[in-house]
Amino acid sequence: MSEAIIIGSDHAGFAAKEELKSYLLSKGMEVTDAGCYSEESVHYPVYAKKVASAVSEGKFKRGILICGTGIGMSMVANKFKGVRAALCHNAFTATASREHNDANILCLGARVLDWPQIQEIVDLWLSTEFAGGRHAERIAMFEA
Repeated sequence: MSEAIIIGSDHAGFAAKEELKSYLLSKGMEVTDAGCYSEESVHYPVYAKKVASAVSEGKFKRGILICGTGIGMSMVANKFKGVRAALCHNAFTATASREHNDANILCLGARVLDWPQIQEIVDLWLSTEFAGGRHAERIAMFEA
């Protein structure tokens, strides 16, 4: 894992983001932290927009967003052109989001998942390649 990634969270996802940041850095990844920077209550759209705009503008190939459930972050991120944010809760959804949907932002729920689950999902999501083929045709349909 040597690519750069941008990550962000709200207060509910802060602790998980910090653990994930340390984990990714230990794997040799370059990590940009878009906030938040404490467990003080914040508005999740602020951080979802920072990560999604960076991916949309091509500054980063991929990003990860963490809030309480992952739902709010995914809703905000998917409003950005070229963003395919996937809310994943297990190994299957993480793998499918990359193979079938070429997801470029992973959304996670810190109140839904524990650290071993987050670690497994992130590892699979980062290592799974897009399958292309008929899946590329489908992505083109919703990107148009």
